[in-house]
Amino acid sequence: MPVERTAPREVEELHKYYEVYDTIGSGGFAKVKLGRHIQTGEKVAIKIMNKKDLGEDLPRVKVEIEAMKNLSHQHICRLYQVIESPTQIFMILEYCPGGELFDYIIAKDRLSEEETRVFFRQIVSAMAYVHSQGYAHRDLKPENLLIDGDHNLKLIDFGLCAKPKGGLGYELMTCCGSPAYAAPELIQGKAYIGSEADVWSMGVLLFALLCGYLPFDDDNCMVLYRKIMRGQYDNPSWLSTGSILLLNQMMQVDPKLRLAVQQLLEHPWVMKDYNSPVEWRSRQPLGHIDEDCITEMAVNMKRSRESTTALVKEWRYDRITATYLLLLSKKQRGKPVRLHTEPHVSEDAVSPRHGRSQTKKSLHFSDGDDAVILGSLDLCSDYIDDCPWVPVSRQGVREKTAGITADKRLASPLEKRCVVSPLPDRGQMSGQNHQERRRHKEHQQASENKENVGQQEKDVEIFALPPPRTPSSSKKNSRPKNVLTTPNQKVSNGTRSTPKAGGSGSKEVKRRAADSNESTNIEIIAFSPERRSRSLDMAGSGDSGKKRRGGRVFGSLERGLDKVITMLTPSKRRALRDNPRKIKALYNVTPTEQTNPDQVLNQILSVLPGKNVEFTQKGYTVKCRTWDDFGKVTMAFELEVCLLHRPEVVGVRRQRLKGDAWVYKRLVEDIFSTSSI
Repeated sequence: MPVERTAPREVEELHKYYEVYDTIGSGGFAKVKLGRHIQTGEKVAIKIMNKKDLGEDLPRVKVEIEAMKNLSHQHICRLYQVIESPTQIFMILEYCPGGELFDYIIAKDRLSEEETRVFFRQIVSAMAYVHSQGYAHRDLKPENLLIDGDHNLKLIDFGLCAKPKGGLGYELMTCCGSPAYAAPELIQGKAYIGSEADVWSMGVLLFALLCGYLPFDDDNCMVLYRKIMRGQYDNPSWLSTGSILLLNQMMQVDPKLRLAVQQLLEHPWVMKDYNSPVEWRSRQPLGHIDEDCITEMAVNMKRSRESTTALVKEWRYDRITATYLLLLSKKQRGKPVRLHTEPHVSEDAVSPRHGRSQTKKSLHFSDGDDAVILGSLDLCSDYIDDCPWVPVSRQGVREKTAGITADKRLASPLEKRCVVSPLPDRGQMSGQNHQERRRHKEHQQASENKENVGQQEKDVEIFALPPPRTPSSSKKNSRPKNVLTTPNQKVSNGTRSTPKAGGSGSKEVKRRAADSNESTNIEIIAFSPERRSRSLDMAGSGDSGKKRRGGRVFGSLERGLDKVITMLTPSKRRALRDNPRKIKALYNVTPTEQTNPDQVLNQILSVLPGKNVEFTQKGYTVKCRTWDDFGKVTMAFELEVCLLHRPEVVGVRRQRLKGDAWVYKRLVEDIFSTSSI
């Protein structure tokens, strides 16, 4: 008999307080998933790292966590909580829906001097604060700057930061960072001052914003290093005199001749059109206690304000810290400072199949947040394969089936159960005891309905996500085969077909099914127009040993419910969509002049093999990878053919998942130009 694997307590805590959804980014040793904090309804980014994969880089993660705990600034990504299990580390971070600054540069080709100045002032503000706290970032680049919902920059990735014990004036020896942004003294292997090296990187970043390409760039590393050590680069004709002067002052080969960050705060180019220095002090100082947030937490936790304040002031970066900081974030954005009922695990909600508790509370949302619609966000197959547990409901987990291959799991339909209250058989009620039998029947019906209602509330609120359609291979070096399928082609993939309800009682069944569906509290989330949701199959933990009445009605109602859910969420799975998504024109979407999405998709698929890009296709989405000679993935990105609202043309959404940003930029531009997009 196989041993049942259970999730560690820390992992249970993650899924008790957070909803975990799609992967929104990945790096060498981590993936980032979209999440939602259940009590506040706030979106978060969940950075997931496997300790075994980190290996010698594990201390870097510890450095990053420690730094982010000590830094609190309006232009630095906020750390809310750290959850550590024996095998993994979860960092709950501020969610920035705008993505990387790098992608924004690609979309704009280059930024105007005015827009560059807005962003650069924010970068200077963040770096001045970081240096004031005794840290050097040492890995400043557009990929490590995110754009939040208000179009402001947030600095991330402090894994390479340093905090010299003797202060920033003490010299460092470790050569780290990205070569294209590295200062000459780092490349030469000399001792260097961290803050001076950061200023050089800021100069390279400013050049990339103004020009759309790097000042020092070459495919040959030795040639690149020689260019950096000489400090020679070409200024394009569109740069203003002030911009050229500032770049020259920041990218001085001799670090002693470079501008300091404090000088950048009041530099004439930086102050142009502002007439005031950059404000670098934190608007969110560490240790600040907001009384409104404390009061709301105290009421929710049924504690005194004093004890709640003492808990928050411990700053353990646990669920207490996360709840407080997310409440504070809501208040700063003008949203109500409100918490929903604290999640709890009920002993009555134990699933015999899963061997663990599942909470029965449904997820609520704060005022002014995204609309709640029928749909859902799915979990990615790569995350499922990495973990022995898979979230199945808002507060539960579904364990992976032991001894069953991925292909067999895909072909297995999810079980659906529902409880039906038996209807009184009025045709049998006649004779002298009619009234007595009727009262007895109604009394029995009422008692059964109470049990069934309670059972139905448990069943319908436990949602089972469908298994991933294309789980990633367990072998890291196995290469996927290029798969070309026509999006409109109907492919049988083990998907359960929906039976049609027939017979004379069809209309009545449909009516009851609609009433039953309307009465259940189905709340499913859609976060953004870019990420369409997949529908959920309902699964219950009904007791098979209990004999139910009205079996024929049960089967009809199940089919009716299936039909209703299908009508409400017609696009059950993104891979089976007959048409491309309709989205707004975003900065990571390249519009075309064509109106036929199939033609655009075929053009892309035809050029990928010639660029040595291996790919897999799901509908109108193409996931691409490039490999090195040792079987290691060097680049991973996603291209999706979409329909744009305005103008009504075909566009291609692009997203870098892994690899060097500028190599990715050149490769995607090459693919688009070759395919005449």
